[in-house]
Amino acid sequence: MPLHIVRNDITKMQVDAIVNAANSSLLGGGGVDGCIHRAAGPELLKECRALGGCETGSAKITGAGRLPCRYVIHAVGPRWRGGKHGEREQLISCYRTALELAREYGCETVAFPLISSGIYGYPKDQALKVAVDTIGDFLLRDEEQKGPATVYLVIFDRKAYQIGTKLFADISEYVDDRYVEEHSDDERLRLSRSLLARSAAPAAAEGPASGMAPTAGEWSASGLPPAAEGPGPELRSPVEPAGAASARSLEEALSQLDESFSEMLLRKIDEKGMKDSACYKKANIDRKLFSKIRSDRLYRPRKSTALAFAVALELSLPETKELLMKAGYALSHASRFDIIVEYFIERGNYNIFEINEALFAFDQSLLGS
Repeated sequence: MPLHIVRNDITKMQVDAIVNAANSSLLGGGGVDGCIHRAAGPELLKECRALGGCETGSAKITGAGRLPCRYVIHAVGPRWRGGKHGEREQLISCYRTALELAREYGCETVAFPLISSGIYGYPKDQALKVAVDTIGDFLLRDEEQKGPATVYLVIFDRKAYQIGTKLFADISEYVDDRYVEEHSDDERLRLSRSLLARSAAPAAAEGPASGMAPTAGEWSASGLPPAAEGPGPELRSPVEPAGAASARSLEEALSQLDESFSEMLLRKIDEKGMKDSACYKKANIDRKLFSKIRSDRLYRPRKSTALAFAVALELSLPETKELLMKAGYALSHASRFDIIVEYFIERGNYNIFEINEALFAFDQSLLGS
């Protein structure tokens, strides 16, 4: 079910089907279309000739020739004419038709280029939004799980990709404000430690040299008062075996384990009145991974997985931090990844595909599987 945005050459994707940004003749052309035809060889052109072309907004399927996939789905996108001639609707239709063909032919993995964003002139940020929204909507609505399990949106290089200028600027400002603030705090902390170490140095040198232990008012070599360096020897009953009290304390502590990540996740799903399938789809998580988490109360997910579930459940920032803590993580302003996710949560935007667009734009790992 997950949607992944990746940087790659689509002709090298080892998936069940790749989508070709074709022209209406289906006989090859420039850009992605030309690359796919060259890599597939003459067999692909021969099959395409037999199809008799394709209308804009629609798609047709062929074999893959020499490509490392089973099928090529040829989707004909619109040329950009200012946006007032039905271009968006035609582009949406392209993606939907291609996905329906993939489902019909039993394709579990499909790779799309950014259709119409090359020589057809569709603005890249708008083309990206249509692609992510349409694919994401298809995956979320595929109730019977008969369509593709994994869809890749393949971006050839950084120049071919961009999110909206205003969104990029807003996130950049948000990241810079918090990232700089955090690192300024780190600098102040390092300075404080440095000053503390300098003030402790004379006392540390005096103790060992004179053979005398520091007095209660002096500092040791660790920079801490003697009482702060650790507990003294524990007083035990003469008849109590060494370590017995510690063992009992450890057993008691382990018997009082807090709610685990898995338990909190399942509780939150119930509280929200969600179906499991709705939750893992909104989280961009594979069903098999969700089953592992459900069946193992001590399962420890990756941070990106934990955050994906927080987004799917539309948790507030404090609730997100609590769920992360159950998995052994925290949000940090020393991490751009964390700050970007926080940016969307603070604004109540829980569209995981839009969040992943932004994460990809900033060279960060994505949420979900």
